[in-house]
Amino acid sequence: MGNAGPVRILDAITLDVHRQETVGLVGPSGSGKSSLLMLMGGLEKATGGKVLALGHDLTAMTEDQLARLRRDHFGVVFQSFHLIPTMTALENVATPLELAGDADAFDRAEEELKAVGLSARMNHYPSELSGGEQQRVALARAAAPRPDILLADEPTGNLDSVSGAAIVDLLFGLRERHAATLVLVTHAPDLARRCDRVITLSDGRISETEAAA
Repeated sequence: MGNAGPVRILDAITLDVHRQETVGLVGPSGSGKSSLLMLMGGLEKATGGKVLALGHDLTAMTEDQLARLRRDHFGVVFQSFHLIPTMTALENVATPLELAGDADAFDRAEEELKAVGLSARMNHYPSELSGGEQQRVALARAAAPRPDILLADEPTGNLDSVSGAAIVDLLFGLRERHAATLVLVTHAPDLARRCDRVITLSDGRISETEAAA
């Protein structure tokens, strides 16, 4: 609901994403890409229909149940890095694992930071890292739980072209390493074409679906 009444952000969406598939969501600003991604991850609740993931109906789950499902099975990367400024890179990656009760949280965090090329920057704080390095920390944090599903919303949007290209390579590398499903929101057609399938949204509807070349 908006101030002027109901706003239909997504309308008549029917979409299946298969295990270990990579899917690119493209379309103009305001087409519903990020909203669809948020619904897929249980970060927003649909007002109609169902969202089914990993055998669960996300629309029927409580906030606590959704949080546990995301913690155990999802990795999410946003355009903004969302790092905790008072924690080092290592602590940022390890903290969600600690909250999940993993005894080897710091060992796994260190492993993921090495995988994204930050072995020499683990004890640095976000303010001491470049934008590209902060996004690498965010990638490591998303990958550390070894998720079944990776969701990425414009992960290169705040980066220069060189840093962005490196992040994309790392993202696809992490997806392959963990055999995860990847859903990627992007404005970059060349990035979307790296996915198995490209889905175009327009005015809250799927207007086109094509296999990437």
